[in-house]
Amino acid sequence: MRDEIRARLFAMSEEKYRKFSCALIPNCRTILGVRLPHLRALAKELAVDPDAYFAEPCGDLFEEVMLRGMVIGCMKCPTEQRIQHIRDFIPLIDNWSVCDSFCAGLKEAKKKPDMYWTCILPYLHSEQAFEVRFGVVMLLDHFAWGEWLPRVLEQMQQIDHPDYYVRMAVGWAVSVCYIRNPAYTWDWMQRGMLDPETERMTIQKILDSRRVTRADRERIYTLREQRKKQKS
Repeated sequence: MRDEIRARLFAMSEEKYRKFSCALIPNCRTILGVRLPHLRALAKELAVDPDAYFAEPCGDLFEEVMLRGMVIGCMKCPTEQRIQHIRDFIPLIDNWSVCDSFCAGLKEAKKKPDMYWTCILPYLHSEQAFEVRFGVVMLLDHFAWGEWLPRVLEQMQQIDHPDYYVRMAVGWAVSVCYIRNPAYTWDWMQRGMLDPETERMTIQKILDSRRVTRADRERIYTLREQRKKQKS
C-alpha cells in the first residue's frame, strides 16, 4: 500500500507548487508539491480502511506525513483510538504546516472537549517546539470560545518556550481570543501576561484581523504605544 500511495502522490505533484511550498516551509523534509485538496481526497479514501493503512509505517515525504495526519482526523473510530493515533503522530511533526493542518482536522475535539483537553495539556509544557505548537494550535482551533476561553488564556500565560513558531502560535491564539471575546481578553492583556516579544506578535495579529472593530483596534494601538514607552 505504501508504494501505491507514494506513486499516487508523485502523480499528483506539481513542480511550481513544490517550489512555492518550499519557500513557505524552510528546512522541511522532501516536498513533492501536492495541493491540499488532493491530499484530503486521498485521505478520505484511505480512511475507509484505516487498519490496513496504519499497518504500514508512515513514509518520510512531507506529503506522506501530512496525509497521515489527515487520515487520523477524518477516519471513523472510537475517541480513545484516535487519541492514541494522535500521540503516535505528534513526534512526526517538524514544521508549522503539518502541525496546523493536523490540528484543524481534529474536529472531534469540539464534540469531546474534556477528553481532548486532558490529551493536549502535557504538550504545552514540552521541551519540543512543535509539540508545544501542537497544543497551542489545538486550543485556538477548538477551545478559544465560550467557557473554555479563559482557560485557554490561562494556559497561554504559562508557556515560556523561546521558539519563534511557539511564540507566534501563542500570539495567534490570544488574537483569536480577543476577536471572540474582546472585553475579557483586553483585561487579560492589560495585566502584561505575555513576554514582550510574544505580546508584540499578538498585537500585530489583532491589528491584521479584519474582524476587529475600529474601537477595539484603537485601544490595541494605544496599548502598543504604551508598551513602546515602557520599553524606552
